Amino acid sequence: MKIDFQSQTPIFLQVQQGLEDEILSGIYGEEEQIPSITELASSYKINPATALKGINLLVDAGIVYKRRGIGMFVAAGAVQKLKEKRQEDFFKQYVLPLVQEAKRLNIEPQKLREWIERGLSE
Repeated sequence: MKIDFQSQTPIFLQVQQGLEDEILSGIYGEEEQIPSITELASSYKINPATALKGINLLVDAGIVYKRRGIGMFVAAGAVQKLKEKRQEDFFKQYVLPLVQEAKRLNIEPQKLREWIERGLSE
């Protein structure tokens, strides 16, 4: 995970997204422990409250859970939840604007499909 202190994205969201990326890439598997708030704060030189805020977003989403006295762990089913969330975000951020612009330009659906398939193969 990398924290960009110059980014417009708040640090706590970068912590959340960074941990999500690491879970999706298999760095932290389901039922495996993730770094503690103290470890995150120390490693990335951020305030522990900021690290906690990022992790709490994952807790609220059911991606990680706390084992009292032991630490934070990736929840069973977290990878699937993250994939579904990211796919929905992808649809809203990329597909809908693409389709709206295609409509404005009168691009036929078949032509758009061809371009997408071409893009996937390149």
